[in-house]
Amino acid sequence: MAQYYSRYIEESIRRKLKSCGVVLVAGPKFCGKTTTSSIFAKSVAKLNTSAAINLAKMEPRNTLVGETPRLIDEWQTVPEIWDEARAWIDENPAFGQFILTGSSTPADKTNIHHSGAGRIVTLKMRPMSLFESGDSKGTVSLQDLFAGTAKVFDENKEKSLRDIAFLTCRGGWPLSLQTDRDVALDVTANYYNGLFNFDTSENQKFRNKKPEVMRMILRSYARNISTEASCKTLIADVVENNNRTMDAKTFDDYCDALKDLYILEDIDAWNPNLRSKATVRTTATRHFVDTSIACQALGISPDDLLQDLNTFGLFFEDLAVRDLSIYSSLFDGTVKHYRDSNGLECDAVVHTPKGKWAAIEIKLGGEKLIEEGARNLNKLEQIVDDKNLAFKMVLTATGAAYKRPDGVFVVPLNCLKG
Repeated sequence: MAQYYSRYIEESIRRKLKSCGVVLVAGPKFCGKTTTSSIFAKSVAKLNTSAAINLAKMEPRNTLVGETPRLIDEWQTVPEIWDEARAWIDENPAFGQFILTGSSTPADKTNIHHSGAGRIVTLKMRPMSLFESGDSKGTVSLQDLFAGTAKVFDENKEKSLRDIAFLTCRGGWPLSLQTDRDVALDVTANYYNGLFNFDTSENQKFRNKKPEVMRMILRSYARNISTEASCKTLIADVVENNNRTMDAKTFDDYCDALKDLYILEDIDAWNPNLRSKATVRTTATRHFVDTSIACQALGISPDDLLQDLNTFGLFFEDLAVRDLSIYSSLFDGTVKHYRDSNGLECDAVVHTPKGKWAAIEIKLGGEKLIEEGARNLNKLEQIVDDKNLAFKMVLTATGAAYKRPDGVFVVPLNCLKG
């Protein structure tokens, strides 16, 4: 039996089961939704075969019958279950009755007649962060940084740039946590190749999509990873690199499908009050739910990243955004990015529900890049009219963790935790 790795989302599931009738755990295939949710379930209904799906379609309410909390896996194959669960909670008021898991949005959203507000709460589950997979020591806590109690000092000699390149390509898929690195990369490749098998999908939206077109768009996204490339730029990239035509509607349809599958995960722009006259750019930054998908889309290996440090820097930024998104979810934080008309950028701005925020620049490392990142952070602090800045940090791939004289923290990703 494969080893189980504890996940940060466990505490969120545990807490929500105490305050809501239905908890929906949504995320990409193979990220561990069912395994983790099973910890909390006393009975399970898996809708992963045609027979099970057809039976559930005939009598969706009967799918809910069983000891609670009852786990309904891949619920979106029978969208009526949403309404049935909502109605069940209305008729039998109690918290923690059902856990729904899903790796895509429903085939027909019109079948969901009620929002589920007050009865159903959604939690997004991503692949594993470096701390969850055991690849980060966790000597620096994001929550402690916000609280002002973090002790930041670690010589951090355990991980090399080659190690980080491998982790970028391997990704955070539970089954890819193999001792043999070649095997680990093969597992990730198998996952990627299985993303586009829609022949037996219950979802007409996916059955109508051509796998080769999905791959084209993913390759375009990967070539523009961690940038603010517009849809027009991405379409032009698809056309140029594949010798084909593509209109905006087709592109949008395919992107929507990839987001419905929780593969693409753009991050929005942060729009603060500024003391300067600069204009804030509002274009989203292009990101993946896991950087390994981008690596697979372009056939990039750890050696390829090491031979092209500019590309490695963009891919590492995507990896860091993944981990920051997971860690900040512990306190319902959000991750955004900043760029203005003067060219000032900040790779990640983490915001808390209480209004506190942190400015984070993401760099591979080295004195020159760290200095550049710190300079940007200090400029941002000067122009933002907001006294709620909790901390500034340069997040690196390697090197030591420490606090600079100007107050900027330097923290390697393999030292960070939630």
